[in-house]
Amino acid sequence: MSSDERIDAYIAKAAPFAQPILTHLRKALHETCPDVEETIKWSMPFFQLDGRPFANMAAFKQHCAFGFWKGRNVVGEDSSDDAMGQFGRLTSVSELPSKKALTGYIKKAVEQHRAAAAAPRAKAPARKPPAEVPPDLAAALKKDAKARKTFEAFSPSHQREYIEWITEAKREETRAKRLATTLEWLAEGKARNWKYENC
Repeated sequence: MSSDERIDAYIAKAAPFAQPILTHLRKALHETCPDVEETIKWSMPFFQLDGRPFANMAAFKQHCAFGFWKGRNVVGEDSSDDAMGQFGRLTSVSELPSKKALTGYIKKAVEQHRAAAAAPRAKAPARKPPAEVPPDLAAALKKDAKARKTFEAFSPSHQREYIEWITEAKREETRAKRLATTLEWLAEGKARNWKYENC
């Protein structure tokens, strides 16, 4: 059994009602899947399989939670939305599935976990080519060093946001106004959608 002393400490610090739940889950995982590895992630006991997330458990003031990574596929209709994980707010070992059912869930999770690892990965979408800078924006940037420096430092997607905003204008007055605003915002180091960055 690959045990992590930090999980021993986590269980020891948990509320008395939580300790048997966490111990039971930990034991069931190791008995059913001896390859599972323990660690701590996001300040809670975490279990990995083949170096990838597999399951986690946590103790709170009045309940515990347990779940499989992508567990809705494992537990299906029996899954609970009442708490983190798929088994709801656990307050005693008796609220867990039977040993046979829990073993079945763990085995199913292992199968799905390994099948997902063996499946070919989806090809990443092709990157869009950099957007072509329209002549009026190029000319304006030539005259404004501060705005040009910001624009050139932006990623292609940030540059595209400004380019599309300008080129989508239907009227010349709108386009001119957007071009002026673009230069002003670029001189201030702002992305096109800067207003929404802290929402």
